[in-house]
Amino acid sequence: MAGNNTLTFNDSTFDSEVINSDVPVLVDFWAEWCGPCRMMAPTIETVANEYAGKVKVGKIDVDANGQTAMRYNIRGIPTLLLFKDGRVVEQKVGAVGKSEVQKMLDAHV
Repeated sequence: MAGNNTLTFNDSTFDSEVINSDVPVLVDFWAEWCGPCRMMAPTIETVANEYAGKVKVGKIDVDANGQTAMRYNIRGIPTLLLFKDGRVVEQKVGAVGKSEVQKMLDAHV
Protein backbone atom coordinates (compact mmCIF):
# COMPACT_ATOMS: atom_id res chain seq x y z
CA MET A 1 0.00 0.00 0.00
CA ALA A 2 3.02 2.30 0.37
CA GLY A 3 4.57 4.00 -2.66
CA ASN A 4 8.06 5.22 -3.49
CA ASN A 5 8.29 7.97 -0.86
CA THR A 6 5.82 6.46 1.62
CA LEU A 7 7.59 4.39 4.25
CA THR A 8 6.18 1.47 6.19
CA PHE A 9 6.75 1.59 9.94
CA ASN A 10 6.31 -1.22 12.46
CA ASP A 11 6.66 -1.76 16.20
CA SER A 12 10.31 -2.83 16.00
CA THR A 13 11.52 0.05 13.78
CA PHE A 14 9.29 2.85 15.10
CA ASP A 15 11.80 4.42 17.51
CA SER A 16 14.71 4.36 15.07
CA GLU A 17 12.66 5.55 12.08
CA VAL A 18 10.34 8.04 13.79
CA ILE A 19 11.40 9.04 17.30
CA ASN A 20 15.10 9.40 16.42
CA SER A 21 14.53 11.05 13.03
CA ASP A 22 16.35 14.31 12.32
CA VAL A 23 13.42 15.53 10.18
CA PRO A 24 9.70 15.72 11.02
CA VAL A 25 7.81 12.44 10.49
CA LEU A 26 4.14 12.13 9.51
CA VAL A 27 2.73 8.77 10.60
CA ASP A 28 -0.56 7.46 9.23
CA PHE A 29 -2.10 4.93 11.63
CA TRP A 30 -4.38 2.79 9.46
CA ALA A 31 -5.82 -0.69 8.84
CA GLU A 32 -6.64 -2.62 5.67
CA TRP A 33 -10.34 -2.95 6.55
CA CYS A 34 -10.77 0.80 7.19
CA GLY A 35 -12.60 2.57 4.35
CA PRO A 36 -11.60 6.13 5.35
CA CYS A 37 -8.00 4.92 5.67
CA ARG A 38 -8.08 3.69 2.07
CA MET A 39 -9.57 7.03 1.01
CA MET A 40 -6.61 8.80 2.64
CA ALA A 41 -3.99 6.67 0.87
CA PRO A 42 -3.69 8.83 -2.30
CA THR A 43 -3.40 11.99 -0.17
CA ILE A 44 -0.66 10.43 1.95
CA GLU A 45 1.16 9.31 -1.20
CA THR A 46 0.94 12.78 -2.79
CA VAL A 47 2.15 14.51 0.36
CA ALA A 48 5.02 12.01 0.67
CA ASN A 49 6.15 12.90 -2.85
CA GLU A 50 5.72 16.67 -2.41
CA TYR A 51 7.58 16.80 0.91
CA ALA A 52 10.31 14.28 0.02
CA GLY A 53 13.59 15.33 1.62
CA LYS A 54 11.86 17.65 4.12
CA VAL A 55 9.51 15.25 5.93
CA LYS A 56 9.42 11.48 6.31
CA VAL A 57 5.96 10.13 5.57
CA GLY A 58 4.93 6.62 6.50
CA LYS A 59 2.13 4.29 7.47
CA ILE A 60 1.74 1.87 10.33
CA ASP A 61 -0.88 -0.88 10.28
CA VAL A 62 -2.56 -0.82 13.70
CA ASP A 63 -3.68 -4.46 13.43
CA ALA A 64 -0.13 -5.72 12.90
CA ASN A 65 1.52 -3.16 15.21
CA GLY A 66 -0.75 -2.86 18.22
CA GLN A 67 2.09 -2.01 20.59
CA THR A 68 2.78 1.34 18.89
CA ALA A 69 -0.94 2.08 18.47
CA MET A 70 -1.45 1.53 22.22
CA ARG A 71 1.63 3.59 23.08
CA TYR A 72 0.08 6.61 21.34
CA ASN A 73 -3.47 5.88 22.51
CA ILE A 74 -4.83 5.45 18.98
CA ARG A 75 -8.58 4.92 19.35
CA GLY A 76 -9.87 5.86 15.90
CA ILE A 77 -8.35 5.45 12.48
CA PRO A 78 -7.16 6.98 10.34
CA THR A 79 -5.07 9.00 12.77
CA LEU A 80 -2.22 11.18 11.59
CA LEU A 81 0.51 12.03 14.08
CA LEU A 82 3.29 14.45 13.23
CA PHE A 83 6.49 13.86 15.17
CA LYS A 84 9.24 16.43 15.51
CA ASP A 85 12.30 15.98 17.73
CA GLY A 86 10.86 12.70 19.02
CA ARG A 87 7.50 14.01 20.19
CA VAL A 88 4.00 14.47 18.78
CA VAL A 89 3.47 18.07 17.67
CA GLU A 90 0.24 17.68 15.65
CA GLN A 91 -2.60 15.16 15.47
CA LYS A 92 -5.59 14.66 13.16
CA VAL A 93 -8.19 11.94 13.62
CA GLY A 94 -10.39 10.88 10.72
CA ALA A 95 -10.07 11.34 6.99
CA VAL A 96 -8.84 14.83 6.12
CA GLY A 97 -8.10 16.56 2.84
CA LYS A 98 -4.72 17.29 1.35
CA SER A 99 -4.87 20.96 2.37
CA GLU A 100 -5.33 19.96 6.03
CA VAL A 101 -2.31 17.65 5.87
CA GLN A 102 -0.24 20.36 4.18
CA LYS A 103 -1.20 22.90 6.88
CA MET A 104 -0.14 20.40 9.49
CA LEU A 105 3.26 19.93 7.84
CA ASP A 106 3.93 23.52 6.79
CA ALA A 107 3.80 24.66 10.42
CA HIS A 108 6.78 22.40 11.23
CA VAL A 109 9.11 22.35 8.20
